[in-house]
Amino acid sequence: MKNKIAILTDTNSGFSAEEASVYGIEMVPMPVILDGETYYEHQTITQEDFFLRLKHGASVKTSQPAPYVLLEVWERLLKDYEQMIYIPMSSGLSGSYDTAAVMAREYQGRVYPVNNRRISVTLRQSVLEARFYADQGMTAEEIVRFLERDGLNASIYLAVNTLEYLKRSGRITPAGAAIGTMLNMKPVLQIQGGKLDAYRKVRGMRFAMNEMIAALKHDRDNRFPGQRVTIRAAYSGDEKQGEVWRQELQAAFPDLLIEKDPLSLSIACHTGDGALGVGLMRDIWHKKGCAF
Repeated sequence: MKNKIAILTDTNSGFSAEEASVYGIEMVPMPVILDGETYYEHQTITQEDFFLRLKHGASVKTSQPAPYVLLEVWERLLKDYEQMIYIPMSSGLSGSYDTAAVMAREYQGRVYPVNNRRISVTLRQSVLEARFYADQGMTAEEIVRFLERDGLNASIYLAVNTLEYLKRSGRITPAGAAIGTMLNMKPVLQIQGGKLDAYRKVRGMRFAMNEMIAALKHDRDNRFPGQRVTIRAAYSGDEKQGEVWRQELQAAFPDLLIEKDPLSLSIACHTGDGALGVGLMRDIWHKKGCAF
């Protein structure tokens, strides 16, 4: 007898391979392109190798998973499951959802792509919610409606340590990057509603950290007053700096348990080493007794 619902995401959710296995979650590896050669996160390149290549000046690009890669994963899962919910990164940041939505039409109600409008630590939360609700007996249609309705109840703030990779991706001009580097400017970026926007510009990472904490407090007090929230830290490359950041957040929010994850490599292609991020999201599932 087949299991009922598989939960599939991509490596932009930030799960390690070990975590995904423990939670019963499947992942599509996101490709990263270094000096023209394609690698797949968790499969053919590690975090350590990626940042070493970056340090030595490798050119980096990102891409969405090739359709044939996605189809191979779908076909494998549908041998063991009746249905599948696929939660890729936000449609505002990639074409992954749009591609999946077209492909899913051929599967006649067995594959459900979700336009969750999240990435990284907020996407992680949505994936765990989907797994929990599937185990509780909700239908695939009910889970998709919940995820798409609740997707906007989250914020991400991100501060980059270098402007080089934003310059390469065209988000800032070479002249702007040069001036910003000279002045030690650290842009704080925001993701709400699935799109990346500028939030603040400050001088130095310490001020960027303070700005992100202030933004989180404003969101908790004004967007989610009286509601339970989860806050989770993220970092790129430097795990020690990531732990310092986690501790800063823990001190600012002593009533919450703050944990951290490395940013996925396809995100790190745009941030470079030393970036710090944080996600805040409305937390419903802990109230329902989820053990994750």
